[in-house]
Parts: sequence; C-alpha cells; structure tokens
Amino acid sequence: MPSRRRSIAMTSDEVDAYLHGRRTMNIASIGPDGRVHLVAMWYGFTHDDAPAFWTYGRSQKILNLQRDPRVTCLLESGEEYAQLRGVELVGTATILEDRDEVMAIGRSVFERYNGEWSEGAAAAVATMGAKRVAVRIDVEKVVSWDHTKLGGTY
Repeated sequence: MPSRRRSIAMTSDEVDAYLHGRRTMNIASIGPDGRVHLVAMWYGFTHDDAPAFWTYGRSQKILNLQRDPRVTCLLESGEEYAQLRGVELVGTATILEDRDEVMAIGRSVFERYNGEWSEGAAAAVATMGAKRVAVRIDVEKVVSWDHTKLGGTY
C-alpha cells in the first residue's frame, strides 16, 4: 500500500501547472533577529521559467535575502480538507538588479495578474519598476499535496 504522502503528491507536470496558475506566493525569509519574515507576493517567471517576484530594493525581504539567501515559498488553495492543494518551494533567492531582467519579471507579474500587455501597461510597469529589484527563486526542493486525489476519504 503506497504511503498517504506519496499518494497526494503532485506530479512534475501538476506542480508546473499549479505554479503557472494565478495565485499568491507566500515568501519566507529570515529576519535580522532570526525569526521568519513572511509576506504574500504576486509572482511571475524569468525567461528560463524560474519563479520570480519583484519588490522595492530597500524592502525588508531584500535586506533579509542579502544577508541570508535561503527562502521558502508556499502556494496553497482549497477551503475544505478534501480540496486542499499546495506547493512548497525551498531554495535560494538570487537578487537581480539588471534593469532588463527586473523589467521582464515586472512584465511577467503584470501580465499574470492584470491581463494584456499594452503601451499603457509598459509605462505603468516602467514607473513601478524604477526602485525595484527582482528575485529569482532557485528551487532546490519541491513538496506538494493534492487532497483531491484522496477521492473524498481521509
């Protein structure tokens, strides 16, 4: 009999589809006092399809990641036990400051959550991105669960 843990794990394709859905990513970094600093962020992808987000260069999460690049990210959905699905990404954050990379990730985030790209969107992203950096998540470990695979049983 397969383990319950194994029976609810998502396949690689399912994880990829879940990550490419329009969700909010909870991002955990380590604060200066050693406590977890947890924030919810919209995210996009780099040109090579790594999960990434952008944020102000002087934000607490960037200060934390400069000091310690370890990061854990969580995406989850479902209101009832039988519907719970999620993906945890454990890895290392790489802060990107190259303007072209930052703007590409900004565009990815914008398109995922706001829709079509246009001249107006490009201007808005350029304005928003002026003081931002991007963060690529270099994933080292993936943990996933999909309780819908249990067929309503516990």
